[in-house]
Amino acid sequence: MQLDDLDRQLAHALQVDGRASFSDIAAVVGASDRTVARRYRRLRSAGALRVVGLPDAAVLGHVDWQVRMRCTPDAAAPVAAALARRADTSWVSILSGGTEINCITRTRADQQDGDLLLQRLPRSTRVTGVTAHCILRAVAGTSGWPGRTDALDAAQVRALTPDDTDGPDGPDGAPAERVMLSATDNELLAALARDGRAGYPELARTTGWSETTVRRRLAELRRSRVLYFDVEIDPRLLGYAAEATLWLTVAPAALTALTAALATHPQVAWAAAVTGPANVTASVICTDLDELYDYLANRIGALAGVTAAESAPVVRRVKGAGTLLAP
Repeated sequence: MQLDDLDRQLAHALQVDGRASFSDIAAVVGASDRTVARRYRRLRSAGALRVVGLPDAAVLGHVDWQVRMRCTPDAAAPVAAALARRADTSWVSILSGGTEINCITRTRADQQDGDLLLQRLPRSTRVTGVTAHCILRAVAGTSGWPGRTDALDAAQVRALTPDDTDGPDGPDGAPAERVMLSATDNELLAALARDGRAGYPELARTTGWSETTVRRRLAELRRSRVLYFDVEIDPRLLGYAAEATLWLTVAPAALTALTAALATHPQVAWAAAVTGPANVTASVICTDLDELYDYLANRIGALAGVTAAESAPVVRRVKGAGTLLAP
């Protein structure tokens, strides 16, 4: 599948507002409602693009961890598949020629000893090593990877930006009271994780609420930043064939300046400060291996404070931000 300019504009528009109407997108990109809807259905049915609604870990008092699992090559696929089936995992990838698995998993900040993180991971004698790194702060990619957010200009982005993105902070800057979720809220979030553009009738059937109640609650969750939307799209469809995960060991005094620099790099899809010897992790997407080499040698190599760098190419992405990806 080849993406043209309209496809790219659609992907960018959905990153700005995952639930923007086709008519609003059409008005911004200069196409008809019917054309935009047809393009979305084509990309969605092919598994090339999907919108997912995701809960924010920090707002809910949860903690995200990056888990690295080293394993024998014959174990990578089944262990990654087992991880991907879990509701508390995201971004499950097979790295390094099939000898390593990388994923994000979520825990409650107040979890009890009986629910320790590593006790819940798949067990196999073919898994030869596991490390877990607490994600302290996302430092890049929180508004989307630049490779899929360069198709609209600033005026078009402003026209699509929803009014409910001001956040929960009051006039004094104090954070709003933590939002408590009901069992029905969790059903709503689970449905949006499967399809962030699910219609209000479908969400009403899922929750047992009226469509009016669903609309109101969804707006409340967005306004309080419990819920945000992301776009999943295969980078290869945008012309990027080399993807890798980086782990950087950075001197503490240089951490703030280095993470600020990473946020300006167009190759960085996402980056975070984490615990452990390698205290910064990043997902890097390049057009090919030559560009990846240049990025590592010239951009990463020029950053002050980096004392060690490790990279691993992504062989297969088994799960993205939401549910299982199409085969």
